[in-house]
Amino acid sequence: MTDTLDKTEAAPAGDKPENLIEVRGLVSQFGDQAPIHENLDLDVVRGEVLGVVGGSGTGKTVLLNTIIGLKQPEAGSIKIFGHDTGDMTKEQAADIERRTGILFQQGALFSSLSVLDNVASPLVEHTNLSKAVIRELAEMKIAMVGLKPEVHHQKPAELSGGMKKRVGLARALALDPELVFLDEPTAGLDPIGAAAFDDLIRQLSDDLGLTVFMITHDLDSLYAITDQVAVLADKHVVAKAPVRELERSDHPWIKEYFLGPRGRAGSGSKAA
Repeated sequence: MTDTLDKTEAAPAGDKPENLIEVRGLVSQFGDQAPIHENLDLDVVRGEVLGVVGGSGTGKTVLLNTIIGLKQPEAGSIKIFGHDTGDMTKEQAADIERRTGILFQQGALFSSLSVLDNVASPLVEHTNLSKAVIRELAEMKIAMVGLKPEVHHQKPAELSGGMKKRVGLARALALDPELVFLDEPTAGLDPIGAAAFDDLIRQLSDDLGLTVFMITHDLDSLYAITDQVAVLADKHVVAKAPVRELERSDHPWIKEYFLGPRGRAGSGSKAA
């Protein structure tokens, strides 16, 4: 059962929110080990910035990898854009890939390619556009994430951690996706860099109408940019609610996370 705080205000009749992701009854495990997830349900609504949190070992990245198809679930179902990921045609899988973007925790950039070629790679793979148009679009995405033309021909090894994150985000946005997955986007950044990246994500979400699924442990990010936060504990989603509502939860882990010393500091810094 989910926490009683679970959920978004009811939409007006005839204006039901559209779920871009629907997870039902998910079971995840590796071999004979104990299940990581049992009977996990989660909806991600179009247009929301969803933060996903949980303690170590609760399977945040496993959940992301299962949703995007890098891991097969042991039981349950996952739908993205209405397509059941367990029973898709090649055309449906390609449709999902074109409509989603992914920023992995370490950027996962191609070390042998320049910044420009890294950002252009999804366009090369998924479109028949000319080289000139692909280059122009890649340059636009790089500018969109706040990087200057001077970085176009640099290799990932020449970039700072924050710049790598921005290049990874530009690549995730290359195909103008509707849905973006972010795995610990501010991990390893200093507080100023993390705040700037948070602002970038929120601005892009608002300007482009993105739906964002963001795994994070960064309390400042949760308070600054999320619309809803899903909490993984006890092998499933125990609550999904705005962060201010989660502060009032009676669940032990949620109370410790949001109202412990670090939680209070994060809350105070974002107080309304």
